[in-house]
Amino acid sequence: MAISRRNFLVGGGAGAGLLLAWGLWPRSYRPNLVASPGEAIFNAFLKIGEDGHVAVVVPQAEMGQGVWTSLPQVLADELGADWRTIAVEPAPISPLYANDFLIGEAAQGMLPDLLKGVGGWAARQYAIRSALMVTGGSSSIRGFETRFREAGAVARALLCTAAAKRWDADWRACDTAVGFVTRGEDRLRFGELAAEAASLDAPGGVALRAPGAGGLSGRSVPRIDLPSKVDGSARYAGDVRLPDMVFAAVRHGPHGATRLTGVDKAAAEKVPGVIAVVQNPGWAGAVATNGWAAERALDAMRPRFTTDGPFPDSDSIDQALNAALDGGEATRFVAVGDVDAAFVGKQGLKVDYSVPLAVHAAMEPLAATARLIGDRMEVWMPTQAPGLARAAVARALDMSEGQVTIYPMLVGGGFGRKIENDAAVQAAIIAREVRRPVQLTWSRRDDIQQDRFRPAARARMAAALGERGEVVGWQARIAAPAAMASMQSRLMAGGGDPGAKAELSAVEGALPPYAIPAIAIDHLPVDIGIPTGIWRSVANSYTAFFTECFIDELARSAGIEPLSFRMQMLGGNPRLAHCLTTVTAMGGWDGGMPGGNQGLACHSSFGSHVAMLVEAHVGEDQRIVVDRVAAAVDCGRIIHPDIVLQQIEGGIVWGLAAAFGATTGFARGMAEARNFDALNLPLLAGTPDIRVELIPSKEAPGGVGEIAVPPVAPAVANAIFAATGQRLRSLPLAIGGQ
Repeated sequence: MAISRRNFLVGGGAGAGLLLAWGLWPRSYRPNLVASPGEAIFNAFLKIGEDGHVAVVVPQAEMGQGVWTSLPQVLADELGADWRTIAVEPAPISPLYANDFLIGEAAQGMLPDLLKGVGGWAARQYAIRSALMVTGGSSSIRGFETRFREAGAVARALLCTAAAKRWDADWRACDTAVGFVTRGEDRLRFGELAAEAASLDAPGGVALRAPGAGGLSGRSVPRIDLPSKVDGSARYAGDVRLPDMVFAAVRHGPHGATRLTGVDKAAAEKVPGVIAVVQNPGWAGAVATNGWAAERALDAMRPRFTTDGPFPDSDSIDQALNAALDGGEATRFVAVGDVDAAFVGKQGLKVDYSVPLAVHAAMEPLAATARLIGDRMEVWMPTQAPGLARAAVARALDMSEGQVTIYPMLVGGGFGRKIENDAAVQAAIIAREVRRPVQLTWSRRDDIQQDRFRPAARARMAAALGERGEVVGWQARIAAPAAMASMQSRLMAGGGDPGAKAELSAVEGALPPYAIPAIAIDHLPVDIGIPTGIWRSVANSYTAFFTECFIDELARSAGIEPLSFRMQMLGGNPRLAHCLTTVTAMGGWDGGMPGGNQGLACHSSFGSHVAMLVEAHVGEDQRIVVDRVAAAVDCGRIIHPDIVLQQIEGGIVWGLAAAFGATTGFARGMAEARNFDALNLPLLAGTPDIRVELIPSKEAPGGVGEIAVPPVAPAVANAIFAATGQRLRSLPLAIGGQ
């Protein structure tokens, strides 16, 4: 299909995606970008200045994962740009920037085969029409690489057309390289051609280059976001300063049916610098000339909350999960073969595993700055979903969404927590109350207390073994809160019931990667009274623990070495099998022999494949020490090798945190952890030696931001079994634990 500039502006893409967009979208859907003096807008993703700078518009939040480098790198490679001229700006809210890939992928997984095509299409259309801009699910490259390549290709053709006019030549005789249009010895800078080129229609026959043909994709180019982060000039929500701005702090009550019933306002107003006390049904706030005074005012006012009904606590959470696992009504999301028949007359194994609630504990707590100007509200915030944030602020203030402007800031750690918008709504309410710009920063205490936790989960794993020790039947019954429904009820108007309803996302990753003739995966939904949400690697973070620990147990039961046991069932998954053989060669696999110190685990998720070998031992203080982690990764074609390595290494450390801590107990509805020191997070001094090998691949790029998390805990648990003979089936891992 020929690509014209008008079609590209409307659809934001080419090929089938462009055809759908052209057929369904009114022509008024055009880029809502603002051009600075001397800039020309080429399409929804690109502006070029007469000085030669290339401004790439990125709809995904930069939260350390490098997306402000990797996506511009894709476009710049296709365009033929000079990397030194690349700049980035966050995209405004628009249907053109919707992450329809993420929404469509989720819908595809929930639908029967008969409806997958139609249902996935409908979900993608809903995402576009709702301007659902979401950063999550390791989807930035998978969902936007093609669009950015197309944006670069169209702009390249336009620049070549403009240059060809000046040279009285065919545009196809021209090419681009390092910021110039070239034809033999002739050269013209992008900046010289930008204004003219942007006014043209793209010629017919525009084709994509091979990835890397522009000299950028596949290389570790300098990251765009790092220099400002190193020198301190990067601006986060807490760095915003506005005229006449004041500072706010908030405090929340226990989880459960809780409401604010009183504050000592007079005591708060005695604190020097205090300007106002704000009372809301769910929280109390104080406003002052500085943040310290606002926090002291909260202490002085002693907010009083009343909770109807029982408080959720650690015991009630455990009881709810165990009751569901023992007798709850299950929904079967995966059914392969005849599971009941597979267990008849077979030797087998049935064991239970458990994981606790997990906290996000991002370095940057929730924060937002809000300013009311007339009947319009402006909000500066770290967000993974700016459109949802705008809608939430508008609902809270009874405004239209057109009256609310969201300025997305750099995100100081998101991991799923900043897809939500608690602080933005509170800052906007307070700003309207005091009629001054307000900056709200949550305390670490409230950031942990009011987290939207990764669900706690229990699993009852059962398997039947054949005569040669192979797995012939597999059943996983997983009791866990419906985190997606819980999140949707908070984020979407009319978002539905946050209660205990079964959902596929709660058992994501539970289907083992192995060739097993009969498999059943069940979800038993649980209402634990604590809000749950999205966490790095979502359900894969616990389903991989259940699966890979259980596979290790089955290997021991069958009397087969753990690597061989896995490999005999991976004939249909050659990429994961390659990861396993690679990592065992890297790490010098000892066979998992008793008295050794090595454990294996592997997992496929987000379109990528990872295998890990861990070496661990038990110290004299009975604490588990991880000495070395080796990882082999097949994430398809790689755009920026160093960013991939950074994400894998960071994911391993995150996985270690989840293996040994990153959780909290509850008493009377309140989280017992108050700060980082209570979370048993890894320290630099105790970080193991980490080695990562990236397996070359020509497959489409997979996600990398989350894939390293799932295999860590099971690999450690399997290593400890090899070292001690003790099988640890619960997180956090601890000698003497279950």
